Order: sequence, then C-alpha cells, then structure tokens
Amino acid sequence: MPVTPALLSLAEIPLNQWRRIKKVEGPRQECSRLMDLGFTPGEEVIVTQASPLGDPIVIRVRGALLALRKREAAWILVT
Repeated sequence: MPVTPALLSLAEIPLNQWRRIKKVEGPRQECSRLMDLGFTPGEEVIVTQASPLGDPIVIRVRGALLALRKREAAWILVT
C-alpha cells in the first residue's frame, strides 16, 4: 500500500526546505489573494527567513520573495 505524504502548513515547515503546494484552504477572499500572488497547487516553495520573533516569515515562490504572517501561511498546505 503506497504511503501518502503528510500535509503540513507552510507555517510549520523548517527553514530552507523546498516543498510543493498541495492546496490553499481558508477564508475565500484571503486565499484568492494568496493564489494571485503565486501560491497555487503544484508550485514549489521554500521558507527562507523568519523574523526574530518568528512572525512574519519570508517565502520564495515563483522566483519572488514574499513576507507572510504565520496565520496566512497556515492556509497553504504543502507536501
């Protein structure tokens, strides 16, 4: 029986690990904005930095660096 990879939120993954977006779930309007920024299923993302207190975090997606609050990053599920 094949093992399916566990889904984690982007807010949970360690720094400097490439992951693939599986889905974006959360408030419709906010998730629509995230998808407009490039956070779409199938895209590869990496968390490159975190502020000293851990929020916000800096994420590279589609060659762009974007800062997101952890509550927003929690809506982006990755494998």
